[in-house]
Amino acid sequence: MQKLVLTQSLGQRLSPQQIQFIKLLQVPTAELDTRIEEELEINPALEEGKEEPEEDNFEEDYEEDTTDDFDIEDYLHDDEAGYKMQGDGNNQEEEKEMPIAMGTTLNDQLMTQLGFLGLDEHQYKIGKQLIGSIESDGYIRRDISAIVNDLAFSQNVNTDEDEVESVLAKIQEFDPAGIACRNLQECLLLQLERKIDQSETVQLAHQIIDECFEEFSKKHYEKIVKKLNVEDEELFKEAIDTIKRLNPKPGGSGSSAVRTQYLMPDFILTNQNGELVITLNSRNAPDLRVSPSYSEMLKAYDKGDKKDKKLKETVGFVKQKLDAAKWFIDAIKQRQFTLLNTMQAILEYQYEFFKEGDESKLRPMILKDIAEKIDMDISTVSRVANSKSVQTEFGIYPLKFFFSEGIATESGEDVSSREVKNTLKEFIDKEDKSKPLSDDKLEKLLKGKGYKIARRTVAKYREQLNIPVARLRKEL
Repeated sequence: MQKLVLTQSLGQRLSPQQIQFIKLLQVPTAELDTRIEEELEINPALEEGKEEPEEDNFEEDYEEDTTDDFDIEDYLHDDEAGYKMQGDGNNQEEEKEMPIAMGTTLNDQLMTQLGFLGLDEHQYKIGKQLIGSIESDGYIRRDISAIVNDLAFSQNVNTDEDEVESVLAKIQEFDPAGIACRNLQECLLLQLERKIDQSETVQLAHQIIDECFEEFSKKHYEKIVKKLNVEDEELFKEAIDTIKRLNPKPGGSGSSAVRTQYLMPDFILTNQNGELVITLNSRNAPDLRVSPSYSEMLKAYDKGDKKDKKLKETVGFVKQKLDAAKWFIDAIKQRQFTLLNTMQAILEYQYEFFKEGDESKLRPMILKDIAEKIDMDISTVSRVANSKSVQTEFGIYPLKFFFSEGIATESGEDVSSREVKNTLKEFIDKEDKSKPLSDDKLEKLLKGKGYKIARRTVAKYREQLNIPVARLRKEL
């Protein structure tokens, strides 16, 4: 198998084959079957089945009926003649979403993801009721108290608002990002929080929606700049553009069939007598082979009259289809190799977490760490991390969950920002609600734990956790 090199030098354009492989790498497991079906339809030299070993010596004679089931004339005069992979063409075509099987509804996709959470029967019924309350645009507009009543009367499930909110928070982590939101503000915040790259631009965008949503909705940008004391005009414009690119209707246009990706584990992590083992979801490893009849056809034609123009065209066509089939099979294998290589590196980097499922054991890890470990381009790792997930005994996790920035400690070591957020949340959960902790006090408490952290970073993490400022947490 020839390894496809994905690194790109400055000013160098990727080849069509590299572009096609990148697109194939991005396809989620849930959509891979459809992608393969498309390829099988447009290339008759590709078929399902285990590969057969190639013979070193060819038979001298061929039966007359070798090509009885194949009319070469139809192909030579077909508009589709000449191999064309799905997505070839201009850049606009390349940016389109890969199609998914028709008839997959938003409700189906969400219920599939709900099944992956491993909830008990009680919580599963709550989740099912919540998903049933999601409208076609992706929003839940019924009050939580009304959903509690619905569960009691129609499902005989006794629960309270806190438990329903807890299950709702899990559903809001499903794909598509922003699903099950109660209003537009929450929808946009959920999408911003799901971004792997929590850059300064994304953080400012989050702050704008969290603190200045009314001003943003009225396009009072000058008021926002003044209220947030933003000095960098270019950064502010980028933050506004980031918000404008978010999806205000995560459920789609309202039709029953939607074009969106849903969570299906690409990897299965098992503990085999103390050893953590990663395997690919079997749907990532289809049995594909080059059609034996096509191979035989080429051998037969190749022995014919080389001066026959029509025969020469036929040989060229058949060879083109065979080459394309071989490339696609190799690309699928390369996809498997790249996925496993990336996941194995993440497993080794976050081994302590995968042993126990303890989030405090997560190490700071950025895309560059994995890219260097497996000697691949950062953009390749990003494509894998953005659309893939792993099933563990603690639940299913999107790969992007394991990436986070680092915070220095007094001992000189780095800890995951997620660990700091968990500690921050613990402080706030245990605070005296009549005298809630200010960001300054939280900063001092975190520093007391050994974290070198600034007050503005405390505020940022608090906002990412959807925790309001101290004065709004006060209770009498």
